[in-house]
Amino acid sequence: MLETAPAGRESYSPAAGRRAAIFAGLCVVLAALASSGVAHEVLLHALAATQSVIEQHMLLGVVTFVVLAALSAMVAFVSIAVIVPAAVFAWGAPVSIGLLWLGWILGGAATYTIGRYLGRQAARWPTAERALLKLEAHLAADTPLWLITLLQLALPSELPGYVLGLVRYPLARYLIALAVAELPFTVATVYLGNSFVEGRSGLILAIGASIALGSVGAAYALRRVMSEAR
Repeated sequence: MLETAPAGRESYSPAAGRRAAIFAGLCVVLAALASSGVAHEVLLHALAATQSVIEQHMLLGVVTFVVLAALSAMVAFVSIAVIVPAAVFAWGAPVSIGLLWLGWILGGAATYTIGRYLGRQAARWPTAERALLKLEAHLAADTPLWLITLLQLALPSELPGYVLGLVRYPLARYLIALAVAELPFTVATVYLGNSFVEGRSGLILAIGASIALGSVGAAYALRRVMSEAR
């Protein structure tokens, strides 16, 4: 079921645009640093020092990275992207993809749990409250899986989990949608880090533009679906 919402409550532009804007801004900064010979070299030396520390405390490094990834999926103002280059430098791209994907899925599961068992008051503080209310008005426990996947693609990752917990959407179906939707962002984020390590500013901008445009396209599709359901 896709529930209708009151008129004037169909716009998700602020929440939907934030993910694309943050990602694009991060890519511009990374590209600028990668193209600056001195700054890039200094940062590579810092990453090498970080790698040495991680190698001495491998398990702690893995756990810390996964926990930070989970937090970034739970709270709007926490970002894991700034430390992804260190993960790529230490573990390589494939391992970093697996750890980041795991962290984001665990964070999504945590947001769902908070929304379901602690309720709206607990979900309000780390999210955009107006977007939370708008989504809650549209979604229900029997909302189609494809729409939940589109929701995850279009919106910041912390929002859908809280809302779907509030409406008691089936956990297994939510996790499937979450895993599918987060995978392209995971791969893109890690390869951004890898491109930064390699100093490939053009590739950084290309990846950033692709993901930002994909997010905007998904947000537009979501808005149309929600508007038609009114």
